[in-house]
Formats: sequence, C-alpha cells, structure tokens
Amino acid sequence: MMTRRPFAFSLRLALALMLWPANSHAAEWNIDQLMQGLAQTRSDRARFFEKKFIAMLDKPVESSGELLYRAPDHLEKRTLKPKPESMTVDGGTLIIERGRQTHRLQLQDYPELAAFIDSIRGTLAGDRKSLERNYRLHLEGTAERWTLQLLPLNEKMLAVVKRIHIAGVRDSVRSIEITQADGDSSLMLIGKIAAP
Repeated sequence: MMTRRPFAFSLRLALALMLWPANSHAAEWNIDQLMQGLAQTRSDRARFFEKKFIAMLDKPVESSGELLYRAPDHLEKRTLKPKPESMTVDGGTLIIERGRQTHRLQLQDYPELAAFIDSIRGTLAGDRKSLERNYRLHLEGTAERWTLQLLPLNEKMLAVVKRIHIAGVRDSVRSIEITQADGDSSLMLIGKIAAP
C-alpha cells in the first residue's frame, strides 16, 4: 500500500506538469491579441441570417443577405430577403435605402446609434480604443472559439441596449447577439462566402 501512494502522487504530478504549459499558454490569450487578429482583415464579404425577437410579435422576424466590410470604417448590410434593403455606413454617414427611398444620417447627430454601429465596426477593425469609449469589454474562450461581451457605459445607451455578444472563431466574427433594454433581442449568424 505504501508503494501505491507515491505512484498515485507521481502520476498526478506528471499529469499536472503536462497540462500546465497548455493552461499557461491559454491564459496568455487576451483582448489585445483578439483585436490584433481581427485588425488583419482589411476587407471581407459574408452571408448573414438574422432573427429578431420582438415581444409584440408571435414569431421572430427573419432576414438574410450579405455583409461587406472594408477597413477601417466602411460597413454594408444588404438585406435580400424578405425585402431588399441596404444600410451603408461610411465614415460618419449612414445611408438607408428601402425601395425608392433613401435616408442619409450623420452619426454625430445620433450618438447612441453611432455607439451601436461602432460596436460592430470597432470589433471588425480590431479597434479596442473605439470600443472602450462606449463599452466595458469582457472576453471569454480561446483563440479558436471566443465570445466578446460589450456592456454599454453610457446611461442613454443602456436605456436602449443591455448588452452585445459577439462570438467568433479565430480572426472571424461568426455571430452578433443584441439584447435590448426592453427585452427584445436579435441574433445574426455570419458565414463566409466561398471564393469563386
């Protein structure tokens, strides 16, 4: 019996030492590394599928289309279904096109909207400073599969958005989940478009 305890202890020690470098390496991954990886993408095109859960409706509202991003601050959301619509953010201007109507907004006149848009653009650009102007950041997971939670700092923004969860795989965003202060929410799933 005396020979088993040292063996069991030695086995546990060996396992701990084998696992220690892997755990240590995983602990080194942080928000700065995530942002550096995301910043490497200068342009991207992806498909999206979005579900909006609205308390007043029995079923979620579904839409799908394409997203286009060009660093550092150009973002397009082209909805193809159920109805064609496009939203383009270029610098400080938001352009919304529905049918024959076009609306142009200057984001400086709508600070809460600007903060919301910057949550997505800032993440895609890997711009931590931009994100931290409006949100408290919390990162979970590993470099292979991560979730970045954004919690608004501004009370006016908190009255609209409770939190934003952005999940990804390596240097790619794969989903954006928004929980509004009123309980409504949306989930956008993002998938790469294969190169021709």
